[in-house]
Amino acid sequence: MQPRRVARRILGEPLTRRVRLLAGGTVPEGPSGLRAGARPGGGSLRRAFDRLPAPLRRADLTDWAWHFGTDKWGSHWYTPHYERHLGHLRRKRFTLLEIGVGGYDWGAGGESLRMWSAFFPRARIVGLDLVDKTRLSRGRVVVRRGDQTDPELLRSLVTEFGPVTVVVDDGSHRPEHVRETFRILFPLLPDGAFYAIEDTQTSYWPGWGGSLDRSDPTTTMGLVKDLLDGLNHEEFLVADAAPSATDRTVRAVHCYHNLVVIEKGDNEEGSNRELVPGKEGAPA
Repeated sequence: MQPRRVARRILGEPLTRRVRLLAGGTVPEGPSGLRAGARPGGGSLRRAFDRLPAPLRRADLTDWAWHFGTDKWGSHWYTPHYERHLGHLRRKRFTLLEIGVGGYDWGAGGESLRMWSAFFPRARIVGLDLVDKTRLSRGRVVVRRGDQTDPELLRSLVTEFGPVTVVVDDGSHRPEHVRETFRILFPLLPDGAFYAIEDTQTSYWPGWGGSLDRSDPTTTMGLVKDLLDGLNHEEFLVADAAPSATDRTVRAVHCYHNLVVIEKGDNEEGSNRELVPGKEGAPA
């Protein structure tokens, strides 16, 4: 059987039933956040998390994605990648900004906000959506309405809730919006921050602002390819190729199917080309 089918079968059980099976018995009624569709928030969740049975405290991000019904696992397969890069933050206090709350109607969306809130019980979760989803605000979860390319709005969110350690761009998915949001937000993040861009497949879809030309520099993947080149800016041999601020502060770029995770940090460790005689770029 294919691994994903096995995963669906294992994870298809409701979270509380899986906990009962793991625990070898029953689990007492917990906080509302343990019931399907519940919306965990505030300090009550932090206290509840500490009181949970050990198997439930060990629930991973994919467990919570299934529990709350977000498409970050199932329609997509993002949660294992997120846990790989963000798992060390699980019990930390930090701010996560998610652009795009989900759903096109006033009453829809919020599943991923609940997932993040449950997995990171001490984090502030901030959502931004073009449609008014402010009703989803509760406790540590705050939702604002606005355009993801509005520089004044983005800067005000960082000022109010920052420093922002994690950004998840699950917004319009249009390359022109993705690129502009990154241009505004990335310089505002501290070293050690993570910037995720979801659904990069729209780079190849003209109907979404992408291009059939895989070398088109204006797409989301065009941006990612530039970042990959920038990782090696100290190896460029063009005399007037001054590195950009982004070149100097992108420490790593992790690429997965339809998902990119960018790490911010120092990227000026120096070049060794002068130590390799006979190679292009080495001194005569």
